[in-house]
Amino acid sequence: MIEKYADNVPLWSFQKLLPCKQISHFISTRNGGFSKPPYNSLNLGFHVGDNPEIVLENRQRLATALGIPLVNFTTVRQVHGGNVVTVKKPEGALHYDMAIPETDAMVTDVPNIYLMVMQADCVPMLFFDAEKKAIGASHAGWRGTLSRIAQNTVRALQERFNCLPKNIYVGIGPSIGPCCYEVGAEIISKITSNSDVYEGYMGAVISENKGFFNLWEANKRQLMQMGIPEKNIEVAQICTRCNHDRFFSYRYQQKETGRFGAGIILNT
Repeated sequence: MIEKYADNVPLWSFQKLLPCKQISHFISTRNGGFSKPPYNSLNLGFHVGDNPEIVLENRQRLATALGIPLVNFTTVRQVHGGNVVTVKKPEGALHYDMAIPETDAMVTDVPNIYLMVMQADCVPMLFFDAEKKAIGASHAGWRGTLSRIAQNTVRALQERFNCLPKNIYVGIGPSIGPCCYEVGAEIISKITSNSDVYEGYMGAVISENKGFFNLWEANKRQLMQMGIPEKNIEVAQICTRCNHDRFFSYRYQQKETGRFGAGIILNT
């Protein structure tokens, strides 16, 4: 990934997606906004307890940095599930209640809609098919990963826009890494009891009650199982907990924190 500044706002980009002139995309950080601790400073989430007027200012600052109208953002009310919606018009930029309900991924072939998911340790993924001019964005924690949100997003691109997996590029963004994502017996048992399905999902397993979940590898494997070539997948390999000065981390801040964004848009 590459970090650049726009209007004093730090933004990250995937190297595999940067040459694609048909799209623009970004990963924001926690820096460059107006929110006070513990949401400092570029918190984009209305739902975390921050002042909604300041969140709106943060979103406007991000939109200005990206050179788009604020209302072009489309957001969802994420529920850590496997649902994927098709977006035909922008929704959710100005208020949480206006966001698309109960979903964790979006796809579209309509230009000028900035699909944006938000996270603070979960995995953001951005999808692009240059042949069919279709994009997607998804959010995956452990529940979303086990619900196969990555594969569901690919399947939606296939079924709704006739995309071929070999033509889809995917960026897997900053999230909590296998160095820090300690999980307990509930998650370990779900994975080990289906080891043929979930092979490679766990990093180090210390005991039946303690192990480290590898969200990056789990979602990458799901994408490859759908037929996406490994060369089309870029993994940021940036741990949000290790880099809590740059990204919001739910684990590091003991739950009370903001959300950074990951977004993608089809240019006209």
